[in-house]
Amino acid sequence: MILCDIGNTTFHFFINKKHKKYFLDEKIPVFDDEIYYISVNEKATKKLLKNNPQAKNIEDIMNFQTSYKGLGKDRAVACSFYDDIVIVDAGSAITVDIMEKGIHQGGFILLGMRSFISSYPKISKKLKFSFKKDINLDKIPLQTKDAIQYAMLKSIILPIKEVSLNKNIIFTGGDGLVLSKYFENSIYKKDLIFENMKRIIDANNCIT
Repeated sequence: MILCDIGNTTFHFFINKKHKKYFLDEKIPVFDDEIYYISVNEKATKKLLKNNPQAKNIEDIMNFQTSYKGLGKDRAVACSFYDDIVIVDAGSAITVDIMEKGIHQGGFILLGMRSFISSYPKISKKLKFSFKKDINLDKIPLQTKDAIQYAMLKSIILPIKEVSLNKNIIFTGGDGLVLSKYFENSIYKKDLIFENMKRIIDANNCIT
C-alpha cells in the first residue's frame, strides 16, 4: 500500500516506510500498488489519477467533524485521533489547529518560513539573509540579519504559544523540527500525516 499527501508544491509519497517527493511539474510514476491519498490541490490530484486511476481519496472514508469552513483534509487528518492538543504543520504555510476533548476548535494559518525568507529581499537586496539556528530570541538584535530572523520567528512563535497554554504541541512538516525546539511542551512527528492516514484506513477496514 502506498500513501500520498498532495500539497501546494509537492507530492509526498510513503512507500515501504520510505519517503519519496515529486514537485508538481515532475512526472508521476505509474504504480501497481493500492494508493490512498489526501490532497489540497485539485490540479495535482488529476495528475495523480491520470496515471493511477486506482488511487483512493482518504476523504471518502474519514469522519472528522468541525465547524471550521474550508478546513484542508491534510489538517483534518493531522488532527484525527487526538483529544487535547495543538497541531502545527510547518510547510509552505504554517497551519495551527486546536483540539479540545476530541473536538476541533478551529485554527489559523501563518506564512511559512521560506515565504518569510524569500519576501524580505523583494523589499531590498540588503534584507537577504540565511537562516541560522542559534539566534537569541531573548535579546533585541543589533544587526539587520538577526533582526529579520528575530521578527520572523517571533511572529510565528508568539501566536502558537498563546493558543497552546496548558496544552502539548505536535509539530510536523519540513520546518516543524526547527520550530519545535522553541517549545518545551512539544514533540516532532515527521510522519504524523502518514501515521494518521494508516490509522484511518485500518479503522475503516475494521468497520467494513
